[in-house]
Amino acid sequence: MTLNYVVGRLDEKQARQHLETLRWPNGARCPFCRLRQVTKLNGKRQGFYQCNHCRKQFTVRTGTIFERSHVPLSKWLQAVHLLCASKKGMSALQVSRMLGVTYKTAWFLCHRIRHAMNQGGLARMTGTIEVDETYVGGIARNAKRGRGAPKKTPVVALVQRNGQVRTRVVESVSAKNLRSAMLENVRRDATIMTDEFSSYRGIGTVFKGGHYRVNHSKGQYAQGFIHTNTVESFFALLKRGMVGTFHHVSRAHLQRYCDEFAFRWDTRKVTDTERVQAALRLAEGKRLLYRSLTDGKADKTQAN
Repeated sequence: MTLNYVVGRLDEKQARQHLETLRWPNGARCPFCRLRQVTKLNGKRQGFYQCNHCRKQFTVRTGTIFERSHVPLSKWLQAVHLLCASKKGMSALQVSRMLGVTYKTAWFLCHRIRHAMNQGGLARMTGTIEVDETYVGGIARNAKRGRGAPKKTPVVALVQRNGQVRTRVVESVSAKNLRSAMLENVRRDATIMTDEFSSYRGIGTVFKGGHYRVNHSKGQYAQGFIHTNTVESFFALLKRGMVGTFHHVSRAHLQRYCDEFAFRWDTRKVTDTERVQAALRLAEGKRLLYRSLTDGKADKTQAN
């Protein structure tokens, strides 16, 4: 199935069948008891199945980010494509225009898709890991910039050379927070690359591969294999998206935007079609309720 077909030429039946093929390549499976003994129901309501074991009814939307959404699946697939194919992201206002839905609907769609893009639970990274931090958010004219800048949110990124990236929004760039981010995402046999920031001191005693630093304050950016150019490339994309596409992102939602950019980075070597399919496969087992986006509470994730 070509990308243009997925994006603009699917009717609702085709969109449902496409999603069923991705989610259930070996046939429909009950999202409640995980068994494949199911019966497809014939009637006015298309796409319904009933489990022969637990007797519950379900569709391909059940137990995914699409559950209980009144938006047609054909528009959902278009929205997923738009976020996957846009290198610097796409604003909810632009998605609203392109899909013909309200801004509120587009905003919620985008956050659900970003929630699906979170690849938490992956194995810890190893090899050479570059670590850096940046600050995201508005800044007043003539205000302090860089580390310690007011009204900005710190984000830590860990990039495995020739591999994946992990991000974490932190309260501060303290040694405790930075070390916690590294220990959570990196194996102890890894080699760590950072700049000269004092909060990284002593991390070489934790990782067997050692800790190497470049001194940016002295104009030093690379000494052979010692550099942080890869993680800085990721931050360049993230910042261009935040400034040029979204303009302002609240701290409450920032992690999801970071997850979106991390997902596109991790899948940068595949086609847009393959990236869309990867995102759709991640949609299973995740729910994000609208009230959790607006009442300041944590995301609600349901794993089947």
